[in-house]
Amino acid sequence: MKKSIILFFTILSAICVNAQYYNVGTSTTGQTDYWGNTTTQHKDQYGHTTGSSVTGQTDYWGNTTTTHYDQYGHEIGTSKTGPTDYWGNTTTTYYDQYGHKIGTSTTGETDYWGNTTTTYKDSYGHTTGTSTTGETDYWGNTTTTYKDSYGHTTGTSTTGQTDYWGNTTTEQKSVNLNDMIWTY
Repeated sequence: MKKSIILFFTILSAICVNAQYYNVGTSTTGQTDYWGNTTTQHKDQYGHTTGSSVTGQTDYWGNTTTTHYDQYGHEIGTSKTGPTDYWGNTTTTYYDQYGHKIGTSTTGETDYWGNTTTTYKDSYGHTTGTSTTGETDYWGNTTTTYKDSYGHTTGTSTTGQTDYWGNTTTEQKSVNLNDMIWTY
């Protein structure tokens, strides 16, 4: 598929089933700047910058837009998150650098056990995978588990507490040593 499709689907990491997880990268989100923008830097497992994403303020209609860039600063796509609907669902729509829709993700309400599930779909509406975020643990870490469309676990991401400088880091792990995750 095209590079832009990978932008959306890499959140699902690998499609390999394995019991061992490999560190494949990190994402660090800084403080919101004066203009209301929040920047996230993405790095691979070796610490090399692979790209960034900038999330702006929520507009009048409740939409929040994030612009995604590669390691050279070229725009490679955007994602737009709308307001939460009547049933408690929040949908994000993903676009490539040309403005073509490449997929969606819909996050539901938190269940009785504190888990929140997100369902990912391609541009044709076919489900490509899910992710489930659990409650924050005693040490302030929040873990998300990713699964493919068959229900096989493909990876995890763990977000730690915000540090003294206002940065929050997420560590991504995959069942496939060679895959790199961009958290979109």
